[in-house]
Amino acid sequence: MKKNTSMAITPEFTKNALTVLERRYLKRDQDGVVLETPAHMFRRVAGAIAAADRKFDAKADTKKLEEKFYDLMARLEFLPNSPTLMNAGRELGQLSACFVLPVGDSMEEIFDAVKYTALIHKSGGGTGFSFSSLRPANDVVLTTTGISSGPISFMRVFDVATETIKQGGTRRGANMGILRVDHPDIMDFIMCKADKKHLNNFNISVGLTEIFMMAVESEENYDLVNPRSGKIAGTLNARKVFNRIVAQAWENGEPGIVFLDRLNRDNPTPHVGAIESTNPCGEQPLLPYESCNLGSINLGKMVKDGQIDWTKLEEAVHLAVHFLDNVVEVNKYPLPQIHDMTLGNRKIGLGIMGWADMLVLLDVSYDSKDAIALAEKVMRFIRDEGHAASRELAKTRGPFPNFKGSVYDRHGLAPIRNATITTIAPTGTISIIANSSSGVEPLFAVSYVRQVMDDDILVEVNHRFETIARERGFYSLELMQRIAEHGTIHGMEDIPADIQKIFVTAHDISPEVHIAMQAAFQKYTDNAVSKTVNFSNDATIDDVAQVYHLAYTMDCKGVTIYRDGSRDKQVLSMLKKEEQALRMSMDEEKALVKRERPKVLKGWTYQMRTGCGPLYVTVNEDKAGIFELFTTMGKAGGCAASQSEAIGRMVSLAWRSGVQARQVVKQLQGISCHSPSGFGDNKVLSCADAVAKAIQSHLADNGGQEIVKEKLTFVKGACPECGGIVEHEGGCAVCRLCGYSECH
Repeated sequence: MKKNTSMAITPEFTKNALTVLERRYLKRDQDGVVLETPAHMFRRVAGAIAAADRKFDAKADTKKLEEKFYDLMARLEFLPNSPTLMNAGRELGQLSACFVLPVGDSMEEIFDAVKYTALIHKSGGGTGFSFSSLRPANDVVLTTTGISSGPISFMRVFDVATETIKQGGTRRGANMGILRVDHPDIMDFIMCKADKKHLNNFNISVGLTEIFMMAVESEENYDLVNPRSGKIAGTLNARKVFNRIVAQAWENGEPGIVFLDRLNRDNPTPHVGAIESTNPCGEQPLLPYESCNLGSINLGKMVKDGQIDWTKLEEAVHLAVHFLDNVVEVNKYPLPQIHDMTLGNRKIGLGIMGWADMLVLLDVSYDSKDAIALAEKVMRFIRDEGHAASRELAKTRGPFPNFKGSVYDRHGLAPIRNATITTIAPTGTISIIANSSSGVEPLFAVSYVRQVMDDDILVEVNHRFETIARERGFYSLELMQRIAEHGTIHGMEDIPADIQKIFVTAHDISPEVHIAMQAAFQKYTDNAVSKTVNFSNDATIDDVAQVYHLAYTMDCKGVTIYRDGSRDKQVLSMLKKEEQALRMSMDEEKALVKRERPKVLKGWTYQMRTGCGPLYVTVNEDKAGIFELFTTMGKAGGCAASQSEAIGRMVSLAWRSGVQARQVVKQLQGISCHSPSGFGDNKVLSCADAVAKAIQSHLADNGGQEIVKEKLTFVKGACPECGGIVEHEGGCAVCRLCGYSECH
């Protein structure tokens, strides 16, 4: 890689990238004042990671290596996972994105795992678990002659712990929960997130086996096995279980599926242990107590004059492998068990972002056979060069300690430094920093609308599309706004056909193409590929079933699907037809007569717990019934107090104008914010949700009726922090504007 010898490279960022960096990455003092620039951050990270070379060679020129690492990041050609950017060269020093913890079948082991989870989440990592070792519900507990509550009840303990840590103000933690399909509680597990009240800090996946999938194909029964005794505990019809998984995934995107036997088929160290779980987004199968350090090459930066720059890509791969192996060395691990297991295998996960950008630059349509073939070619090159780089490191640093007895050793292959080298992870916020498309996903949108603080509307446009549109003479603000409204450029007469062909977005692409692309990358990826298969809202259950079958037949290691509007739980936008149904006609509005307020009213005050503190909701009545509502925050002032006051004024106006109380509750209940409070049935999702619950309590206590919760249909989620567009990636929701993530 060419080195700038005259002066350090100054990285260039978009406004969105700077927003994300300032909010989530740059070092701050105790008062929240930003203490470093993005260039300083890259310098901090480069210096800390390069310093690892001195462990292997006391005379190593780490300054020269630091410059190479800095240049690679400053050019936005490679970025490590978020914890490395945040913590390298700082006191915390925890650089791993993901961990897997064992959950044993005893109270001591379970609560040790809960404690370890808290420590990992506090340090900024996510955790994966297999709950398959836990005895099923209602099974015998010999030590107390009682009965077991089963794995799902203990998952809730982990969920509560995660929620508590999140509310403590640290980086959001995320969990993956996996249960084998032959566990006796599997049907309850499949449905455990159906009501959307519980386990909101978990992604869940069913661990499918080859035996099960063969039984699905032949429509036969399969055995359930009690993990405590190892004995058969019953049978289920495989096709019915598979159909239940599919139906629930269609309903709300979960559970996903992972093919456990395939994870272990490619396990490089079976003599060390079996793989039972993955990290939260599913792309990194790990042994118990193992962690992985991830990074991604920006393929959009690997194109020159309409051709892939293979030499530049090769140099980036070799330098990135060196970088990630150094991360393993300097990392401060949260547990000694994790330290020992991670350094024993030294797994790294080099992946990519900007795949859709590369295709645009090469004039290749994402949903073409050429794109699938190119995916295989590019990933094979990265895998081969990544393994070559790891073998070069092994010559001077030695192979990973568990090499003897590994798959490499048994096949007589040359020593290698890292047990795995390639992983394709969701790139979430780092792709925003790099101004690239995310992972191996297609473009999420060509243009979308952003509302800023002063209520101005800004139109965000894909920078490559805008450049082409201006060069070809069809750019206009009006066209960009229309694209944002439609969500696609397909069928727009103003846009040339060749441009429509290249700029395809996630919902322009068939689910079958999504799976074919995932399979193409999986073919040459050591670990797994994080990829979301997007469905339109009107997709059928059979459509989802077909994709799950395709994932199996095309040798994927798992699959995550998202049907538009099925899972969004943030502040949401309703379908236009529902907005129209709720909107009064002009004649009805003119017919309303607002009731005048008497001098004296009787009322009731309800104390509600919210994530912003106590909220006091007062409901007053006149002779005709419910009349007005006032709110008071425990802490005066601030956004929450003003928003709650605004809600109270609008509710009062609605009631005095004849709107029924239950209609108000319908509109307010279920609205979420970034700081919920409580758990289970007592969970309050936001101040608006608290007001709805207070009104319900008032109606119930004063002769009214409980409001039956009605399910609304939504099209898109909005970020709870900035109101920006949210896209689903690898089982997680990420805001492309401010970097908010459901998982981290």
